[in-house]
Amino acid sequence: MGDGPDLYGSSAPVFTVDGARQPGLALDLLRLEVSEDTTGMKRLAARFTAWGPAPGGSDEGERYLDGAILDFGKSFEVSIGPASAARTIFKGAISAIEADYREGAEPQLLVCAEDALMKLRWAHRCKTYEDSSDADIVRSIAGEHGLRAAADAPGPTHAVVQQWNQSDLAFLRERARLLQAELWLEDETLHFKSRGQRQATALTLVNGNQLVSLQARADLAHQRSEIHIGGYDVAARDAIDASASADVVRGEAGRGRLGGDVLGQAFADYSSHRLREVPLAGDAASAWAEAEMLRRARGFVRVKGVTSGSPDMVVGSKLTLERVAAPFSGGDYHVTRLSHSYDLTHGHRTAFEAERPNLGPAA
Repeated sequence: MGDGPDLYGSSAPVFTVDGARQPGLALDLLRLEVSEDTTGMKRLAARFTAWGPAPGGSDEGERYLDGAILDFGKSFEVSIGPASAARTIFKGAISAIEADYREGAEPQLLVCAEDALMKLRWAHRCKTYEDSSDADIVRSIAGEHGLRAAADAPGPTHAVVQQWNQSDLAFLRERARLLQAELWLEDETLHFKSRGQRQATALTLVNGNQLVSLQARADLAHQRSEIHIGGYDVAARDAIDASASADVVRGEAGRGRLGGDVLGQAFADYSSHRLREVPLAGDAASAWAEAEMLRRARGFVRVKGVTSGSPDMVVGSKLTLERVAAPFSGGDYHVTRLSHSYDLTHGHRTAFEAERPNLGPAA
């Protein structure tokens, strides 16, 4: 599969614009990068040579800047990988076009595109939601933008939630953060799910084989033994002090030591008291405290790596690392950030960040 040479076992990307395949783009491609993370909105940047023979003629001139092939709002789709494992890594629409001129070099064109969540970024509003869960809010906003919703992240029902001069995307990211839910778009469906509900691929990466580079780090800086969130229960007219311990993450951790346990053994037990968010009911405070503990605990062990092209890897993929030091080997890694790139020097590369709550080989 592909319109260009097979480099390092990976074919050149295949580009489809407004439903029509464009093999010339693969031939003129200089660099491609597609990135995403757990907060939603996939982004693409593609750089092309913008000089060559005119279609149907021999005269050379600038290409792609007349809007015939590439123009604002046109759908843009990219697939990558060898014929046996090709995968569509981006579907979106063109949102930026840049011409790049440099002395002694042919003109270049930079095209940027984003998935349909860009519509949520453009919509700013002030709005009040009453007697709604966060999942209800996601369904409402998705419907306003013509998207389906798969909003399954559990959470309390709030008497009042206010969106105050925020974009719909920023507002949903805030609601997701409070519950440690993940936000993403897939096939015109807006997903709002907890980590355990997210279904994605599972990959095994071997140091010295698929892995080109890897950095692994266990860090106690943000670990806590307990999280407290304070607020005021309007109905009960009483103060709220909700807490969560490392027990909330034990179910998803493999064998090995959790960050909170290591903190207590190496130094002492430390708790964190959060007052930035002010819950108005006890169930909301409990949910937010558990989410904050999950956020901290999950980030105890973090890895950054580059593979020799992994088209099946997506945000949410489960990784198993082999032939690395014992404290960092094994499974249970969750991919939180991802970038697929392609250039004429390295071919396809996949840069990723992943995390897990336990130090030591997973069961």
